Amino acid sequence: MKLAGTDAARYLAAPDPGRAGLLIFGADAMRVALKREAAVAALIGPQGAAEMRLSRMTGADLRRDPAALHDAVKATGFFPGPRVAFVEDAGDGAADAVAAALADWRPGDAVIVATAGDLKATSKLRKLFEADARCVAVAIWDDPPGPDEIAAELARAGLPRPAGPAAAEIAALARALDPGEFRQTLEKLALWKLGDPAPLTVEDIAAVAPVSVEAAVDDLIDRVAAGDEAGAAILLRRLEAQGMTAVSVVIPAIRHFRDLHALAAGRPGAGRGGPWRRQEARARAARALGLARIEAALAILVETDLGLRSATRAPSMAMLERALIRVARLAGKDR
Repeated sequence: MKLAGTDAARYLAAPDPGRAGLLIFGADAMRVALKREAAVAALIGPQGAAEMRLSRMTGADLRRDPAALHDAVKATGFFPGPRVAFVEDAGDGAADAVAAALADWRPGDAVIVATAGDLKATSKLRKLFEADARCVAVAIWDDPPGPDEIAAELARAGLPRPAGPAAAEIAALARALDPGEFRQTLEKLALWKLGDPAPLTVEDIAAVAPVSVEAAVDDLIDRVAAGDEAGAAILLRRLEAQGMTAVSVVIPAIRHFRDLHALAAGRPGAGRGGPWRRQEARARAARALGLARIEAALAILVETDLGLRSATRAPSMAMLERALIRVARLAGKDR
């Protein structure tokens, strides 16, 4: 049987122990591994592996010893409870061994859980699980997690479901990060909030979220717009050490100040793109700076961009630093 969408997500969260087999496949190995981990834990419980109720093997193992899966399915465990025979990287080469084990499967035997890469519709292994009414086949795509999946990850980390801007920020993180990194971030967030009964805030999330180069550039520009010369200088040094070029900083800086100009001028829809905290930072900066100073800052940045693209021999990062200091000082006046 083949499942997809919300039906697949619900089944993987609580698989039927009375079914003979479960195939989870997809191009993203991390996504497949996380879904398999959750399904196996639901089948045998958190102590299943420690109680030796989980047998592990690979598709390569089955090619060397086709009877290994059958033996694992029929084996009697020392501890009572449901058992799982897990085949990693199964592939079509393991299809015959899996078919033999399924043919002799009886209620009370170990559930066969197999994982594989991206299988075509013509795959022998995929057809085996999809055609057997006692089995379930689930394809894992690279789609961002939906609300139910995000809620499940929050519950797993022991975090309450946030509301408002914090909920939007969590959803943005789920889209931006790969599943493993998203799960680790929620675990760090749970530790950050340990013993803190206050609702989850955007600031809490920002404190533990991984910082990409793009996010560091955004932070640098925000500090410049806020008049923070010292903070901007530190971030610029870090970006330079990471190999960031001056042009790669000045272009988003110009874009940012153009957004501020649109906000200050009151253009409809201005400043609504990006994460919530970036929208708030832009709105505050636009109110604080006003049109005249934003236009002066844009003139400095555009002039610097032209200079960086010219045949000048001046050090590019020094040119950028001078321009950012001028803009930060301009932004810091009367604050």
